[in-house]
Amino acid sequence: MRDNSKTPKNGSRIKGAPRIPPPAPPQKRREPLPSDQPKSAFDDPLAPARLERIMASSSYRMAYQDPDFLASRETRGPRLMLDYLKTELALQRHGVAHTIVVFGSTRICEPAEAHRRRDEARARLAAAGGPAAAPDLAAKLAIAERIVAKSRLYDVARDFSRLVAEANQGAEPPATLVITGGGPGIMEAANRGAFDAGAETIGLNISLPHEQYPNPYVTPELCFQFHYFALRKMHFMQRARALVAFPGGYGTFDELFEVLTLVQTRVTHPMPIILVGEEFWRGAVDFDYLVAEGVIDREDRELFWFADSAQDIHDSLLAWESAARATK
Repeated sequence: MRDNSKTPKNGSRIKGAPRIPPPAPPQKRREPLPSDQPKSAFDDPLAPARLERIMASSSYRMAYQDPDFLASRETRGPRLMLDYLKTELALQRHGVAHTIVVFGSTRICEPAEAHRRRDEARARLAAAGGPAAAPDLAAKLAIAERIVAKSRLYDVARDFSRLVAEANQGAEPPATLVITGGGPGIMEAANRGAFDAGAETIGLNISLPHEQYPNPYVTPELCFQFHYFALRKMHFMQRARALVAFPGGYGTFDELFEVLTLVQTRVTHPMPIILVGEEFWRGAVDFDYLVAEGVIDREDRELFWFADSAQDIHDSLLAWESAARATK
């Protein structure tokens, strides 16, 4: 910058030229403002107590530091925006462009744990005198046996996610990351498979009235907690390139049928939708019956297919993608 001052080199100021004051300190004043000090008790002995009540009042909190205000009915709109935006900005910073969504039951645990729970249920039933004496315990043992049978799917989910992560290692960026609800069971298995391969993996947890924990295999910087189910669902779908649904309950059915509806109506572009565990799904939902009853079309039945192994899931995804490229 050119110096336009009228001060000569010897330091004396030319007569009549304005004196330029030094720049003000950027943070702290040389002299405090009157508001920098509280009202003195010397003039009003009750002033300090009044001031303490004022500063403790919720009305005096900054809006973004007031949890009661932020949780109010009237601020739902900003909360919805923030629930979406925090995760969106984090995913952008990490360069996440494509995901494979994995849903499934929180109750389908790894085989060793399933066998341990089954053995505990068997021991409790025996101690109670057997099925005739304790029918409730007998029913719980039967359920534990069914979970043991399905626990192999924990390993299928884990192996599939590992295959995805390993395929990314030699692929052009951006990587396709596995994304789950961040909880236990099948979600844990899917996050764990990516973790085993040293890859990043995403978990979208949800705030519930009772305490819960994310599984320990989600990448810490990519583990998010939502207040609104709707915003969580939006993030599941926003970058999704495929959906892999394992056996599950209400939550799994909710997510699966929402995706099927979005693809059926073409609100979302068609994507691979794979139902893992054909025996379970055919027993849980009679899709062919829905076609026969005329409540869905035959082409709606063709929006998904079944698979039973990690390699089958992975190979069928690649085949679908190849067929989709060929039709463009």
